[in-house]
Amino acid sequence: MAGADHNPYRSQPDQAFWSRAVARPAAEDVDPVVSPRFVLGRQDRIVTAGSCFAQHISRALRAQGYRYLVTEPGAEDRNFGVYPARFGNIYTARQLLQLFQRAFGLFAPTEDAWRLGERFVDPFRPQVEPGGFDSREAMLADRERHLAAARAMFEQADVLVFTLGLTEGWVSRADRAVFPLASGVAGDAARPDLIQPHHFTVQEIVDDLNAVLKLARILTPGLRVLLTVSPVALVATISDRHVLAATTYSKSVLRVAAETVVQQNEGIDYFPSYEIITGPQSRGRYFAEDLRSVLPEGVAQVMKVFGRHYLGQTADAPPPRAPQTPTTAASDEYAALQSVICDEEAIDRS
Repeated sequence: MAGADHNPYRSQPDQAFWSRAVARPAAEDVDPVVSPRFVLGRQDRIVTAGSCFAQHISRALRAQGYRYLVTEPGAEDRNFGVYPARFGNIYTARQLLQLFQRAFGLFAPTEDAWRLGERFVDPFRPQVEPGGFDSREAMLADRERHLAAARAMFEQADVLVFTLGLTEGWVSRADRAVFPLASGVAGDAARPDLIQPHHFTVQEIVDDLNAVLKLARILTPGLRVLLTVSPVALVATISDRHVLAATTYSKSVLRVAAETVVQQNEGIDYFPSYEIITGPQSRGRYFAEDLRSVLPEGVAQVMKVFGRHYLGQTADAPPPRAPQTPTTAASDEYAALQSVICDEEAIDRS
């Protein structure tokens, strides 16, 4: 064909062609990772934060013997050890930035405590203490311990894995403090006039992630950051869109923001867990009947690709040890894998 020798796609590898890289291979053979910027070593102090999907990564790292840093240890039934410090889900980049600022005394929000009947919850981690705290004083004392642990996490981390979950957030009218849940969902229903919804834009997310990176690298100049986007759909939307359209918009914004930050910085990379789970090659096989929860086989596929590229494992490496006591019943195994802490689930509880 005339001009064929000048076709600029002729020299592209198979990964550049949909038919060769997505349509023809089996779902488990589709690997969208190309040229990782770094790998994780056994001695690296690794921390994770983000939406509930981030907990799958932390469990896999621990199960495979990597050095997962926990600076706020305690009883698992009180949500200690879910993340390095007991901060619960961090759905937005602004939450992560403000956690750093609060931990180092750079930001002191005016919002103090929310009431939950006769008990109290921390507005910035409203579900970490089952049933709430006995008193405001107990909650504030626990917050001080928590912020010290968060400070230690930022000071000691070699690698941060952050899973972006949402673009919709709730902010204080007084000082723009960000909360994981609206007041009324997790306590203090009498404060809707003081807390308002906010839809974070691509530029806001980029600016917030870059601000976190700049601050954290003052403490650890060589800090490596791995960004992911959660494949889990919104429980509900506060926008006027259908929840399906709102989910597509939210994930698109997060994906663009992550890519922008990666292109702007060294020592930061993007891992495509979102694409592995939601891509058309999966044909929906990785979602449970609610079309939102990720099945164990989906988590396993994500971690297989993750291990191959970021943990130096081969494609046929044995699966990771189960982090909890193994069970023979498939239903028990599924429940164990799905027992992640998701603050936003409270939105749809009746």
